[in-house]
Amino acid sequence: MPHTVRIWDLPTRLFHWALVACIVGSVVTGQVGGNLMVWHFRCGYAIATLLLFRVLWGFVGGRWSRFGAFLYAPGSTIAYLRGRAPSEHRAGHNPLGALSVFALLLVLMAQVASGSMSDDEIAWFGPMTKFVSGATVSLATWYHKGWGKTLLLVLIGLHLLAVAFYVFIKRERIVRAMVRGDKQLDAVVPAARDDAGSRVLALVLLGVSAGIVAWAVSLGS
Repeated sequence: MPHTVRIWDLPTRLFHWALVACIVGSVVTGQVGGNLMVWHFRCGYAIATLLLFRVLWGFVGGRWSRFGAFLYAPGSTIAYLRGRAPSEHRAGHNPLGALSVFALLLVLMAQVASGSMSDDEIAWFGPMTKFVSGATVSLATWYHKGWGKTLLLVLIGLHLLAVAFYVFIKRERIVRAMVRGDKQLDAVVPAARDDAGSRVLALVLLGVSAGIVAWAVSLGS
């Protein structure tokens, strides 16, 4: 008999959809350019804030949002591919999904970092350009506009294809779970903490993250 279990706490769900919105905004404003570049930078600062929050939340968040819950050994990934994974490895991020999550987080971090050191040599430059050499600025700009952007879009495309596979082929309601937080599981697994206390903690961590990003940006003003 299926069990309804809270897998994704509210802070994790809000982080996910806010990050989606900010990435879309960043890509669109970066492509259009011109006066919209001010919003490209704002989206970048928002993404930096969300990433910093997610790193912190990965240590103190709900049971299935913590990095320790989806940091798998190679053997676990092989077992999952062979259909022999234990129930807990299918509750939150499965081994393949975990690889996607870590890859996206790392590439986004690199994109934010390179963007902060980029200069279009016309009107816009990142807040960290004043602290690095001209050669570093050139390299960061080249990566941010080229390989970094391409790699990010490829990973997003693969992520969307994987979601479509699980939704339409395997008939798993993973999108619904990221909206409502609950999953229907065949086995009983621990539920994620998602109460007022954890949500207040998440709000504090988000405020701390925003403060750190604002401080870092102010250094380059």
